Amino acid sequence: MRALTFHSTILNHTFDLHVYLPPNYSRLYTYHLAITQDGRDYFQLGRIGRKMETALEEGAEDTIVIGIPYPSVEQRRYWYHPDSEGSTAYIQFLVKELLPFLEDTYKTPNLAQGRTLIGDSLGASISLLAALFYPYSFSRVMMHSPFVNDTVLQAVRQTDSWHSFDIYHTIGTEETNVETTDGNIQDFLSPNRDLYQLLQKKGSRYYYHEFEGGHFWKYWEKDLPDAIRFMFEI
Repeated sequence: MRALTFHSTILNHTFDLHVYLPPNYSRLYTYHLAITQDGRDYFQLGRIGRKMETALEEGAEDTIVIGIPYPSVEQRRYWYHPDSEGSTAYIQFLVKELLPFLEDTYKTPNLAQGRTLIGDSLGASISLLAALFYPYSFSRVMMHSPFVNDTVLQAVRQTDSWHSFDIYHTIGTEETNVETTDGNIQDFLSPNRDLYQLLQKKGSRYYYHEFEGGHFWKYWEKDLPDAIRFMFEI
């Protein structure tokens, strides 16, 4: 577990990235790359480093996990929301700045199947959109309770790229009245079921699960081991 500083020209922001390196890490070997939005949450609340350790013991491929922290709730919404002007710039940052930097820093496969995007809520939404728009860069997505609206559903309808994806998708049965960061109350469950109807039709290696609970990290943290097991085919 370590920190890695990276400055984005596109976003005009310097990130202190969270980094998990597997035991006995060596630059001689190639590692799968997993990038989490809401990085501080996945590392501190989700304890993703410890869960990756367990997954490696169970047979998962060696994986480097990078956590991208957000500076504020307002900036998170500006970068992650599907309808925000900032979401396009954030996706450009992922593909054109961060990914090349990580490939220069660590030895990772130059293949979409060697990279996983991870996120919860709006972080899950921007992860899915980034993969849909750049399927040759990312083709594995792990989503916890994504925010789904017409923009997300239309993006899925307009491309066939996700047919070759590996997708883990989970939502809580109590997520019918979620207070969002802009102060509104929204139903997350129904739109996620609509997304499920699209994604389950054909092609992708896709797992959908509804857990008993709400839009909180205590449920996502419990679900994370299953998500990792699916994504790494344990």
